[in-house]
Amino acid sequence: MEKQENVCFLCTRCKQLVKLDSSFDSIDTQTVQELINTTSIASANESTYQEEDQDVHSPDSTGSDDKPPHEQEVLSTESEKSDETQSIYDQNTSSLIPENKNHESTNSFTFIGDSNGTSMETLSFKMKTMVRLFDIMSSNSELEHPLCEECTENLLEQLDKELHRTQEESTLYKKYCESLSANERDDDAVQTLTEKLQQLKAEEQALLIELEDTENERQVVKKERQKTEKQKETLEQEEERHLQAYSELRFQQLELEEEQCSAEKQLQHTEMLLKKLRKTNVFNATFHIWHQGPFGTINGFRLGRLPGIQIEWTEINAAWGQVVLLLASLAKKMGLKFKRYRLVPFGNHSYLETIDEKAKELSLHGSGGLRYLWDTNFDQAMVAFLDCLQQFKEEVERNSGFALPYRMEKGKIEDTGGSGASYSIKMQFNSEEQWTKALKFMLTNLKWGLAWVSSQFATPT
Repeated sequence: MEKQENVCFLCTRCKQLVKLDSSFDSIDTQTVQELINTTSIASANESTYQEEDQDVHSPDSTGSDDKPPHEQEVLSTESEKSDETQSIYDQNTSSLIPENKNHESTNSFTFIGDSNGTSMETLSFKMKTMVRLFDIMSSNSELEHPLCEECTENLLEQLDKELHRTQEESTLYKKYCESLSANERDDDAVQTLTEKLQQLKAEEQALLIELEDTENERQVVKKERQKTEKQKETLEQEEERHLQAYSELRFQQLELEEEQCSAEKQLQHTEMLLKKLRKTNVFNATFHIWHQGPFGTINGFRLGRLPGIQIEWTEINAAWGQVVLLLASLAKKMGLKFKRYRLVPFGNHSYLETIDEKAKELSLHGSGGLRYLWDTNFDQAMVAFLDCLQQFKEEVERNSGFALPYRMEKGKIEDTGGSGASYSIKMQFNSEEQWTKALKFMLTNLKWGLAWVSSQFATPT
């Protein structure tokens, strides 16, 4: 049995094997010649059509400028549509039938099957015939052949769409040609349109001038805007500096307000203390005269002795020192100068000095123990102190009519509000009870005198 040899070609687009129809095996030389002649005639007709189309659109023919405006618009629109359609066709064709640029020849082919026993002349004739046919097809179209069935179907589908668009365009052209033949050209309408065109050109020129003026104004406004922007930046910088200065001043103000508030609080506290101090009597605060049972006390120091209660002489001497200091302070406050004696406050060793040619120191402090009869210095000092207190009493009563509660005379104090008895301030030839009572009455007179001085010489508010 004789084997069948086939020559298979590849699709020029997808590079898949193309299965040829069996009729290709029966094509002879006469059939090929007829196809060549038919193709030549079609090519000649197409060239003639292109020449006529060029003559129609050549400058010598009636140009688009001579056509009415609406005709020019339709032709321009149709031309744009045609170009757009051709572009869409090229894009769709290239997208649906991908082009492979790597193939070397348009008519690529390969041998399939066994060629043993086959005449090389017969195989060569078939191959040349097929290649010739594909060359004819490729030369008369924008696509290279052969194509596979799938690529051919895609191409036919695109060609159908293009045919439909072309038919629609042809219909529009026919309608337009009919409208041109039906409407005759009117010279008056052309003149009117020409005048209108001139008016539009004049308006266009005026608008261009106005546009130029507007552009100049825009440039001026732009420069002013830039200047304003610079001023704005300068003002913003100044504002920032002012805000910073304001913040610093505000901070200083807050600090000063805090200091002022603190000063006001301190002033209020000081004024309160001042009022309190003004109400406070210096003599009352410094010299507190009171009593403790049978003893009179000054600043807590007891003055006097009893048989059953023996007070230390250091305490008695300290009390006498406070008494001397109080009377000296009251006399100084009143401006009183004592006659015959001068008080010398010296703590628990205070004393009095006589004011005469023979100055004598009278010690107002004792030591206790056995004393001689002629040792009367302490008693003389107490009598001298009582004399100074009597001078103070006379001064007080003379200026205001104020009277001290106990009358004093020659070293004795009289109990005017009670029994009327007189008590000696001396220790010699005197009992401790009477001496203690005399000292208590003396402190009472001092307390009254202190109250009067405080009321009379108080600091005015």
